[in-house]
Amino acid sequence: MFRVITIEREYGCGGGSIAAQLADRLGWKLWDHLITEEVARLAHVEPSAVRSCEERMDSRLYRLSKAFWRGSYERSSALGASVFDTDRMMEMMQDITNRIAEQGNAVIVGRGAPYLLRQRPDAFHVFLYAPRAEKVRRTLAEGHSQFEAEELVDLVDHERAAYIKHYFNTTWPTRSLYHLMLNTAMGDEAVIHTIENTMQLVAGQPRATDFEHPKIPAGSR
Repeated sequence: MFRVITIEREYGCGGGSIAAQLADRLGWKLWDHLITEEVARLAHVEPSAVRSCEERMDSRLYRLSKAFWRGSYERSSALGASVFDTDRMMEMMQDITNRIAEQGNAVIVGRGAPYLLRQRPDAFHVFLYAPRAEKVRRTLAEGHSQFEAEELVDLVDHERAAYIKHYFNTTWPTRSLYHLMLNTAMGDEAVIHTIENTMQLVAGQPRATDFEHPKIPAGSR
């Protein structure tokens, strides 16, 4: 029996909205912006600091500076105690997603959740995508300009791919990980209906994953 659904998505395909509608349909808790708030609470930082680290790499300059600071134990300890960055967030995410999964009845959006929960038989993993024109159309509908929409559609997925490669040593999307991959151009209702029906069909069936284990972030400990 599935107790948690992870929704991974291309930017602009409507994944966040579909996840919210699915959670409402099932009567489950939606973990999207709530994850941002939970990380901020536990790390004692502002939600804006967490959003700047979600599903993207820290800048190259920052990573080079951090590598330099790790040269001494004292510097590393001081840096780790004062700075919230993507490494620190990833150190927290395994515990947070495991706790969410243990509670069950949850729909989790992105943030590496399908990779972090890949060994759980009660987790159902979905990847949502769409043609570029559809993603641009949806992004325009959110109030972005044509230039902004096209830039976001092209840039955000590139950042997500780099994030997954760095922390989980695999390509994005990892097709063998997902129970279902759907084109959202067929409409939100059709996508939600297909997810619900497929969950019922495959509930309890074992599924192997063949990508490598995630790397442990090299942040402070």
